[in-house]
Amino acid sequence: MDQPAPLILTLQFDERSFAFFDAQRRRYFPSERNFIPAHLTLFHALLGEHLSRIEQDIETLSSHHRPFSLDVTGLRPLGRGVAYALASNELTHLRRELAVTWNDWLKPQDRQNHQPHVTVQNKVHPSAARALLEELRDDFRPFQVEAVGLKLWWYRGGPWEKVRSFGFVWP
Repeated sequence: MDQPAPLILTLQFDERSFAFFDAQRRRYFPSERNFIPAHLTLFHALLGEHLSRIEQDIETLSSHHRPFSLDVTGLRPLGRGVAYALASNELTHLRRELAVTWNDWLKPQDRQNHQPHVTVQNKVHPSAARALLEELRDDFRPFQVEAVGLKLWWYRGGPWEKVRSFGFVWP
């Protein structure tokens, strides 16, 4: 019997913040490889066979969180791309809480120290990535974005398939 596809968990931004990051991604990411919208990945490969439990855990956690701000602190080189680096104590605590809950299921990539970022360019020649990094750094000023929930996705090798969104609803 085939194993279910892995699941990806991302942070959901408010509309303004998402529009900014997604416009940057559409502008700089190679169009023939840009299958998914801009995102901040929290977990890369959760086990699909635990979907019900994962949804329940996310729903419980989301109901105890309110929207929060993240600082966009700078730009991060990715070798063959560029990302915006983000920081937030709330995000660190939220991700740690889920990582502890799912500890037995996590793959090595999801056990590593989490470095929140939104990739706007990837899979380009390193010289093109360096040029974009310099260009974006010239005009960069730190700013804030808002997190309003979490999104769970199936990964089946191509474009991601949305499973469900979980808004932060705590008053």
